[in-house]
Amino acid sequence: MRTLNLGILAHVDAGKTTLTERLLFAAGVIDEVGSVDDGSTQTDSLALERQRGITIKSAVVSFAVDDVTVNLIDTPGHPDFIAEVERVLGVLDGAVLVVSAVEGVQAQTIVLMRTLQRLGIATLIFVNKIDRAGADGRRVLRAISQRLTPAVVAMGSPRGQGTRGARVRPYGAGDPAFTARLAEVLADHDDALLADYVDDEAGLSYGRLTAALAGQARRALVHPVFFGSAMTGAGVDCLTAGLTGLLPAADTRAEAGGAVSAAVFKVERGPAGEKIAYVRMFAGTLRARDRVHAGRDGAAKVTAVSVFDRGLAAPSPSVAAGQIGKLWGLAGIRVGDTLGEPPATSARHHVTQHHFAPPTLETVVVPARPADRPALHAALTQLAEQDPLINLRQDDVRAELLVSLYGEVQKEVIQATLADEFGLAVAFRESTTICIERPAGTGAAVEFMGGANPFRATVGLRVGPAAAGSGVAFRLEIELGALTSAFLKAVEETVRQTLTQGLSGWQVTDVTVTLTHSGYTPPPPYGWSKWSSSAGDFRNLTPLVLMSALSQAGTEVFEPMHRFTLEIPADTLGPVLPVLARLRAVPLEQAASGPVSVVTGDIPAAQVHQLQQLLPALTRGEGLLASSFDHYQPAAGEIPVRPRSDRNPLSRKEYLLRVARGVAGM
Repeated sequence: MRTLNLGILAHVDAGKTTLTERLLFAAGVIDEVGSVDDGSTQTDSLALERQRGITIKSAVVSFAVDDVTVNLIDTPGHPDFIAEVERVLGVLDGAVLVVSAVEGVQAQTIVLMRTLQRLGIATLIFVNKIDRAGADGRRVLRAISQRLTPAVVAMGSPRGQGTRGARVRPYGAGDPAFTARLAEVLADHDDALLADYVDDEAGLSYGRLTAALAGQARRALVHPVFFGSAMTGAGVDCLTAGLTGLLPAADTRAEAGGAVSAAVFKVERGPAGEKIAYVRMFAGTLRARDRVHAGRDGAAKVTAVSVFDRGLAAPSPSVAAGQIGKLWGLAGIRVGDTLGEPPATSARHHVTQHHFAPPTLETVVVPARPADRPALHAALTQLAEQDPLINLRQDDVRAELLVSLYGEVQKEVIQATLADEFGLAVAFRESTTICIERPAGTGAAVEFMGGANPFRATVGLRVGPAAAGSGVAFRLEIELGALTSAFLKAVEETVRQTLTQGLSGWQVTDVTVTLTHSGYTPPPPYGWSKWSSSAGDFRNLTPLVLMSALSQAGTEVFEPMHRFTLEIPADTLGPVLPVLARLRAVPLEQAASGPVSVVTGDIPAAQVHQLQQLLPALTRGEGLLASSFDHYQPAAGEIPVRPRSDRNPLSRKEYLLRVARGVAGM
């Protein structure tokens, strides 16, 4: 058997989950197609998912097509849960991007397609809902070509669109327009085929074209487009054939005997509170009772294994290369961890890589009863295990717990989860925008042992700007071996931790930090002495030196900007434009399509929620707004400041008092 790990991705409400149900039904895994509205689908298992009719957590199901086992991962479509999609991308062999035949290409569709292309993931496009009133396959195909990629080939044409009896006629060798389009698109990536196409030689047989299509589709050079209806099943048989014929299903039996290599893309808690890790196996075989190197915590013992087979996961003695499985017993496991050896495949298979923008909102979570604060911290810590981008932050100065968000809908989900799973009632304060800081110049500082330095360590650091999007780079300018590995690790870890709060309280990024000076007092020959240096000395001194260097360099605060698409009645454009200007939105493009005006542009992330609230009154309830993070730009007006939640190394006196208090309390 070959294995295909397949992702289903789409803008919210395009029909991903219904398509998953239809594929399972067609494969004989389920007896009837579940309904999203009725909450009877296989993959939307959370109570909140069934109540709201949306996917919140990614879910895995399995079915067989001929000799291929398909592990299908249904992902959320709502942009507030894009982190779930991000974690799935690293384990996929191929994807189906679902587009509604009525709404067409939407903002989230563009974000997803760009990411799939950047990662080189083979992708089929399924234009769904051809049976719905307003369906227009020709218009949607044109939009796909214009807004997603021109490298598309329609594999059939819909008939009777907008009616319950809508169907699909697949193209074949007897369709000259199809073979001509096929040859034209494929020739862009095949010089030999191009030469024959130009010469109009007989070498362009239908068999040669379909073989070239399969090869280029698997390399993500061309994207076949299928039409159909997940609700009625029309066209789904053609898509199913495309899954096995056009996506890179692999026979991984040869890799099953190698060294174990796997990636953790999801973590959940079982009924008894135990951790369950979802893993994609890239090589080797893991068996129950095997010990495996698991992420940051060293070796751990696998106590139980489940493998997805014809539906949901079933107990199994092992999980092998190419498969997706669930593992028990790995108590310290986190999303993004690697089991065994790092994957030897392409960079996209590293689940820890961020393919989408980070959250741009932050909110304070307030327990209804102050006495519940310790329990709330423990519960949020568990949720952060499942979604690391929650970025749980504790402000001890103000006794507050803060989490990061992609949008306001996440608040509802977190609130419901805390109530249902942990019995905790909470409220949220108003969301604030998460800015970043970047160095404005270069600065350096050094503290030598002795004198006013109370720590047994010497640390010198230089900070400077780096390329946008590069994050934090730590470099050495000291001689190799001048500092022990433990002390060096203490400095680097503390540098990264300290930079989570810059001069204005925001995370400092796109920065290079260079260790320029170091020194320590070694232990005497006969053993440790209280006068010897420790890693704690380096951890305590580093923040003072780093923030001194950063103060000399200066920082600039940047605010997140969203790219928005606004669809409104044409006659409301006049009242809407002044409101956009007041919210500091910058329209970049305007287009009219009959009675509808479409405006695209940039808007500060802090103003998106207000625009959402104002839009119904401005557009008689007919306006549609979609937005997603696009870039950072220098903050306008008064520089936003976030209160510090650390020991404040910007104030030497305050910092040393707090450090001394912390050491005394140890």
